[in-house]
Amino acid sequence: MFGTLLEDKTTVLFQGDSITDAHRNRDILDDLGSGYPSLIGAWYSALYAEKAVRFINRGISGNRVKDLRARWQADCLDLQPDWVSILIGVNDTWRRYDSNDPTTADAFERDYRAIIESTQQTLNARIILMEPFLLPVQEGQQRWREDLDPKIAVVRKLAREYKTMFIPLDGIFAEAATRLDPKHWAEDGVHPTRTGHALIAQAWLRAVKAI
Repeated sequence: MFGTLLEDKTTVLFQGDSITDAHRNRDILDDLGSGYPSLIGAWYSALYAEKAVRFINRGISGNRVKDLRARWQADCLDLQPDWVSILIGVNDTWRRYDSNDPTTADAFERDYRAIIESTQQTLNARIILMEPFLLPVQEGQQRWREDLDPKIAVVRKLAREYKTMFIPLDGIFAEAATRLDPKHWAEDGVHPTRTGHALIAQAWLRAVKAI
């Protein structure tokens, strides 16, 4: 319980799509939803109650990286968080296959880069990038790899270039799927089960040296 990177009374912002959103109540500003942000907030606050760290969730279901960029001023910069944790990308792949509305890897990188740069230029915040992930459990999902893998490579590249923290969720879920059926972790291959959310929360807490 020693050595956590989060300082006293800091604010941590979680951003992303439905995996982050996790049915949060929009009418309650500090509601964290039922997914990994809630688990992180609960575990961290139990372990380090005296630090009084505030956790905020502004994930929005269905978002792609271009949507995140469009709302970044209001839903990140204006909140002035000390830490910004981002998980985005699977919808940029999914829309290619269910709506014939693809996002190229170049467009994905352009918008993601703009988000990181505006954050670093405006805030004195630490950034955590989490790569998107997929466990192909439904017919046709294996094909998504040709689209998703280049986007995962972009996130890794940006983490190196901007010296952010990085959590390799695709690898973490792939390893977990060797231990138990993939549906145990993400029933539809995309949205984590409660156990899958716990896997993300565990990786995040380890990254900030909280466990």
